[in-house]
Amino acid sequence: MIKIFIPFISLVTGAIFLCNCRAQDHTIVLPSPELDKGISVEKALSQRRSVREYQEELDIKQISQLLWSAQGITSDWGGRTAPSAGATYPVEIYLVVNNSEKLSPGLYHYQNNDHSLKLAKQEILGKKLCQASLGQMSIEEAPINIIITAVFQRTAERYGQRAERYVYIEAGHVGQNIYLQAESLGLGTVVIGAFHDERVKEILGLDEDVIMIMPVGKKK
Repeated sequence: MIKIFIPFISLVTGAIFLCNCRAQDHTIVLPSPELDKGISVEKALSQRRSVREYQEELDIKQISQLLWSAQGITSDWGGRTAPSAGATYPVEIYLVVNNSEKLSPGLYHYQNNDHSLKLAKQEILGKKLCQASLGQMSIEEAPINIIITAVFQRTAERYGQRAERYVYIEAGHVGQNIYLQAESLGLGTVVIGAFHDERVKEILGLDEDVIMIMPVGKKK
């Protein structure tokens, strides 16, 4: 598939950004993740805190690293950064961009098979998402929000009623990965679970269940 540069126009500033995209499906190829950089796991664990106030935009390399930590592929057979019961992988990762150097505001779907982002909706969503989340301003003010969703049926087909437990356990693994990666990058984040489920799904235009929202940004 031929890759070309396509301009994305910011809905906030009107500026034009050039992204490494595939024209056919508005897919943005992310920079490769760093595998041997950052602080130790022990230091990240000791410094990890929930952070709700942020400043400045995030660059595409930081966003790439965060998404890889959530669901990046780490083995030839498809194993990922977070464990999954029976390798059923019910979790999906979405990105809501409020302020980024090279990404227009909108909703993107993380494609871990080729470490890319697929544009799902080009719209300013931060304020709506904040209102649907009981007015938690960190969602509107953060440069990005990582949305963790799940397709429960993928796991239920193998584990039946036990699937619900396994899916929530997996989502917890993903959230902790994002926490530790954010700390390694000098960023802050927080898990938000208080929101109106159906309203959030409506805003994002998603069918799967939204498990948590994680605003991420430079610590204020």
